[in-house]
Amino acid sequence: MLITRIKLKNWRNFREVDVPLSVRTYLIGPNASGKSNLLDVFRFLRDVCKPSGGGLQKAVENRGRISKLRCLHARRDTEVRIEVHLAEGIDEIEPTWKYILGFKPEGKGAQRLLVSSEEVWHRDQRILKRPDDKDERDIQLLTQTHLEQIQANAEYRSIAEFFSEVNYLHLVPQLLKYGDRIGGQHLEDDPFGQGFLERIAKCSTRTRDARLRKIAVALAAAVPQFRELRFHPDEATGRPHLEALYEHHRPQGAWQREDHFSDGTLRLIGLLWSLLDGDSLLLLEEPELSLNQAVVEQIPLLIDRAQRQAKHRRQVIISTHSEAILKNPGINGLGVVVLEPGSEGTNVRAVSEAEKIGLDAGLSVADVVLPQTRPASVEQMGLW
Repeated sequence: MLITRIKLKNWRNFREVDVPLSVRTYLIGPNASGKSNLLDVFRFLRDVCKPSGGGLQKAVENRGRISKLRCLHARRDTEVRIEVHLAEGIDEIEPTWKYILGFKPEGKGAQRLLVSSEEVWHRDQRILKRPDDKDERDIQLLTQTHLEQIQANAEYRSIAEFFSEVNYLHLVPQLLKYGDRIGGQHLEDDPFGQGFLERIAKCSTRTRDARLRKIAVALAAAVPQFRELRFHPDEATGRPHLEALYEHHRPQGAWQREDHFSDGTLRLIGLLWSLLDGDSLLLLEEPELSLNQAVVEQIPLLIDRAQRQAKHRRQVIISTHSEAILKNPGINGLGVVVLEPGSEGTNVRAVSEAEKIGLDAGLSVADVVLPQTRPASVEQMGLW
């Protein structure tokens, strides 16, 4: 499945969004423009559709309740609304499905969070519209979406399954290196990679070894003296570990465990593993962090190569500030979404006609579009 368009109302710092998405979509914008918040829409829908421990109420609660989720610029309209258009096949242009979810506080008494609208469209036919007669008779039903209910979503369960499998990993190397010493509870779904090694351990031996061999090929080109990567649980405790073999003055080289890897090496392993892990929607947040610019330049190629080798192609949405990524000639204007913060929230747009002219002339997204996201007064920072 492929998300072809996203429409939002009153979501975080966006009063209104209506933009198309492609198989490879790059979100670009200045700091605090809302790139992470836009990615979080898809994580939110995943949390609503979790087969266990999910649902609308928990998804909102985990984000600080509706007061934190609703746009501060929404002065009178209290409804948060999400509309997603989906195509069945990765190569299809026209959407097969449309899912709409609106929710808002009840506005009286217990101040419950209620579904204000929920619709499912299959092509031109609407197969769900809420609130319905049952909801009117029992308002408690509006505390849940039909999408999260197995007994209610049979006709459009493929949408729920698609959302529930959304993949996001923004690996923080320090959490992986010092997890034992940091302690504490892992965040649900482990978005920052504290349990990344446990995720690798859960793979079958055959799948895990095949992926690590592919990752090792890329690491050999990017990491000096790197030779080999292996999964090696601790014999005493059984705790999972990764080990890398580096060329060394000793004849057999030197093995190092993940807590001795550089931050860039760990980030690159996390990125490559995510690309190989499944065929669901993949969200990549600033994949350039901790990496050498020459390596960063190869990220679009790594994504495309991983997709060509995969059994099923997947949609990837990437947020980035990186000129090195965006100068890749394979990135066209159809796959770029620009975020522009303003006094009434962030505006989200596709590439403009003037920018398209530059791209058609052979310039890159880094040349034409990225400069438009430069803060207007950034030079004033040096005067503080």
